[in-house]
Amino acid sequence: MDPETLPALRGAVRECSDRMLYKASKWASELLLSTSNHSRPHPTPMFHTSTPAKAHSSRHSLSFDSNAPTEHASAQHHLSSLPPRHPHAPPLRSESDEERGRELELENIDADYIAAARAMFDAKEFSRVAHWLKDCQSAKAKFLRIYSDFMASEKNALREWYRMDKTRNQPHTPVNPSIVNLLQEVHNATDPWLLFLRAIFLRRLSRREEAIETCLLSIAGYPWNWSAWTLLGDCLEDGDELLSLIALLPLPATHLLVRLFQIKTLNTLGNPSDAELTLCDKLLSNDFFPESSWLMAQRACVLYHMHEYGSAESQFKKIRELDPFRIDDIDILSNVLYVSENRLELSKLAHEVLALERDRPEICCLVGNHYSLHLDHEKAIKYFKRATQLDRTYLSAWILMGHEYVEMKNSHAAIEAYRKAVDVDRKDYRAWYGLGQAYELLSMHQYAVYYYQHATALRPYDVRLWQAQAICYEEMGKLREAIECNKRALIGAGPKETGIHLRLAKLHNDLEEYREAAAYHQRVIDVSKAADKTVADHASSSVYVARYHLLYGGGDLFHARELMEAVASSQSEEVTQAAELLKRIRSSIAQKQHADSLKGEGGGGAK
Repeated sequence: MDPETLPALRGAVRECSDRMLYKASKWASELLLSTSNHSRPHPTPMFHTSTPAKAHSSRHSLSFDSNAPTEHASAQHHLSSLPPRHPHAPPLRSESDEERGRELELENIDADYIAAARAMFDAKEFSRVAHWLKDCQSAKAKFLRIYSDFMASEKNALREWYRMDKTRNQPHTPVNPSIVNLLQEVHNATDPWLLFLRAIFLRRLSRREEAIETCLLSIAGYPWNWSAWTLLGDCLEDGDELLSLIALLPLPATHLLVRLFQIKTLNTLGNPSDAELTLCDKLLSNDFFPESSWLMAQRACVLYHMHEYGSAESQFKKIRELDPFRIDDIDILSNVLYVSENRLELSKLAHEVLALERDRPEICCLVGNHYSLHLDHEKAIKYFKRATQLDRTYLSAWILMGHEYVEMKNSHAAIEAYRKAVDVDRKDYRAWYGLGQAYELLSMHQYAVYYYQHATALRPYDVRLWQAQAICYEEMGKLREAIECNKRALIGAGPKETGIHLRLAKLHNDLEEYREAAAYHQRVIDVSKAADKTVADHASSSVYVARYHLLYGGGDLFHARELMEAVASSQSEEVTQAAELLKRIRSSIAQKQHADSLKGEGGGGAK
């Protein structure tokens, strides 16, 4: 590990905590504690009243191993062939001794006010913080004042939004009219922390490109504010945009922070790959953070998104052994147990975690999954609702609530829940997919296709999404579109897939395109034989192919005879059909051979 990493993490714990950015401070402290003891020497005692953001060298330090594997399953994540650093990428910004000294002097003057403000902030008295810091001049005091103003205005906006609940006047999301004024206060900011606030306000105003640019400037000024990286990731829409952004970062692509950002962002987008798994394994080695529960959780999330549920459960088990009181990401573990239908473990986990705390949305989500797995949909909805009350932006709860309503055939309530999920995050394919399912239940296939198209745009290689879209087109009588969707589904399907081939064969048969239909049935036969399946598994396809060669111009009667001999001697349901076809095929072969022999004799006489 680079020798500058540990001091930088210690500084981040202090700097983020001073500014009440507790999530970033917790992230840095957990990484710090996860390093091996021999590589974490005791820090030199420091006596200070406050420490400004440390100046950073312009050289690229704290780098991750540049030879680390970066192969990806798809081109959109392939960071091993990155473009060169963009000429307009912001450089790491160093603070001069004069600037640092001036800021430290102002902080010393404001020290008592800042200490009081922190105590008031912890008590959630945000308006008092802003009042007492209004005359302070230091950048840290200004950050706390504006941040507190923002928190107070957010609280009021949320209260007003809930007051209009279930009325026509309620907007999709809470409206905070103070954002514009707050943005004006940091309009010309150069301090990295104030730039971070500016990025928050820009994103809230849907000025996404400006928010991304401002996040980059904030990171250039102080790279170890993890909240800035998280905000930057939230601004991105897909893996392609992440790939494009790498060249614009003020740090090289091999930098430790960039690697952590890559893992976290692709997990958030629900689209990680083997490369992220490799990165997690590298970072969990003894050279980096061998006991990091955060990194272990990221690894478990990668496995979850890759549908490797057994491995994900094992990873979460290690986390629970290392840190039994950790609540973060417990909802992902509950999803893993739910998909695996592990009722016993899910019930045990719910009871254990409820004994620790009840008012966390992750825990409510876990309990909701517990009741859902026991088919108690009403109680599950109750806990998912509770999760959204604790955190309106808690995406998983809205989506899972929608799933429960679908199970109860309450399509209208499901649509409402999924729409709330879309309002929270338009990048999550699950909400769009859920909307498609809900409208499909209502037999409104045109609407369903619209939402499925949104989902496939976010997950272009997800087989289920293309199949769902194909079924809707089929219901609408648009067989050509259904065929194209099924062909797209084949791109992401495994080599042993047969169901999609059967669906394509049926569609081509309905269009009287018998040659194409027979080709897909032949593929089913080939795959089944390669997998050593019984004849019964592909008997219907064999009958179709044989009939095609006999009646619809295929002409390969010997192949048809071979197929029907195998089916006729099997124990499949198609034995009778095969026997009848076999008689006709043999008769046709005999007639053809007889005709060929007559033709040969006639030809010889002429000669």
